[in-house]
Amino acid sequence: MRPRGNNQPRDAGPRVRVCARAFLFALALGLVVSCQTTDSLGFDLPLKPLTPPASYPNPFKDRGHSDADIAAKINTAFMQLFHGMSDTQAIYVVPPGSSGIAYINDVLHNDKRTEGIGIGMLIAVELDHRDEFDNLWTYAKTMMRVTSGSAAGYFNSFCENALMLPVPCLDPFGLQQMTMALLLAHDRYPPVPGTPARVDYVADVRELLTLMRNKVFENGGIVDGVTDTFDGMTHLVYDVPNSSGAAVGRPSIEMPGYYDLWAQATGDPFWTNAAKAARDYWRLTANPTTGLTPVRATFSGVPVTGYEVFSSEAYRGQIAMALDQIWVGGDGWSPGEADRLLGFFASQGLLYGQTFTLDGLTELNMNHDPALVAANGVSAAIATTAQRTTFVDAVWNMDIPSMGNRYFTGLLYLISLLVLGGQMHVL
Repeated sequence: MRPRGNNQPRDAGPRVRVCARAFLFALALGLVVSCQTTDSLGFDLPLKPLTPPASYPNPFKDRGHSDADIAAKINTAFMQLFHGMSDTQAIYVVPPGSSGIAYINDVLHNDKRTEGIGIGMLIAVELDHRDEFDNLWTYAKTMMRVTSGSAAGYFNSFCENALMLPVPCLDPFGLQQMTMALLLAHDRYPPVPGTPARVDYVADVRELLTLMRNKVFENGGIVDGVTDTFDGMTHLVYDVPNSSGAAVGRPSIEMPGYYDLWAQATGDPFWTNAAKAARDYWRLTANPTTGLTPVRATFSGVPVTGYEVFSSEAYRGQIAMALDQIWVGGDGWSPGEADRLLGFFASQGLLYGQTFTLDGLTELNMNHDPALVAANGVSAAIATTAQRTTFVDAVWNMDIPSMGNRYFTGLLYLISLLVLGGQMHVL
């Protein structure tokens, strides 16, 4: 464990004055910032070990598949998507002429996103592929991280706009995936005395957790519109960390299962409050009949015009809900939500579409999306309806994604295999 900087006493006076100015400025913009005169994480204290659940669901095994067959399916998918043929199979890319870095390639848009890096890191640490994990994180730190200016510390990425076109953004989703993956790596790969590691996992976890809560404080106010990742009043995640997105969030970027684990590791009650707020937000935004959630909604739960549909970005919320239930027990709502979602898609027939109005009455895109098949399989892991076996079998019978759709579908497919195979663990 490495302390952050030195432990010399600090004069709190100037920090309090800067924080007060930041707070007043934020209030004028309708934002609430986190004001504190000391680091809440305690940089001279080790992160506490995480508490795993007593057991994990294993729907594949429940369907009669052997442990060996499950492991082989997961390993085959990983090897193809990470180390298969570069032009048709792999999404994991080592830049030519380099070593020690790699990225996940969004093949469809030919760009690199923190979403892909973060989910790729989660997959790598769960499967104990440390080199791939370290390579992805090193790439993100050296090639995607903002190094100067008001957004320093955040990571350049891309988000989808209302026309489903990629636009540059500082995406909170990928940032949270990388943070969670680093915390799991901290527990999976404890330091070995006398053996230096490529990555100081604990220092990087602390830095990202502090960034997400204290960016405005570090900047001495809201500069160039840059905010914290989390709203200090509601404990919800901003759509993007910018004042232009005040009071707007996305159900798919709320990760309460992560926040409960961050609270375990740090002892910081902010994360416990954030977990509760995220679950409450899901209730506000999910359609009570279909379970479908919008891409974007205000913090009060009202869908944002242009984003008031269930589409591919919303699929990620199904994974967050399942992990919340599997890892920390949720609050009892997610299994019913999974039942509603699966009931709706079962009513649409085997080749259900990919984009719907929230009430489910209008199918906006009738193409059958394998990424949604994977997401529905993950929901099946926590569902109670008898229909869930159909969705589990659909994932087992999927082909490994390839060609132009292998980025997003491939990531969700690997996550679904891990969840349905009982291999998505709190390490």
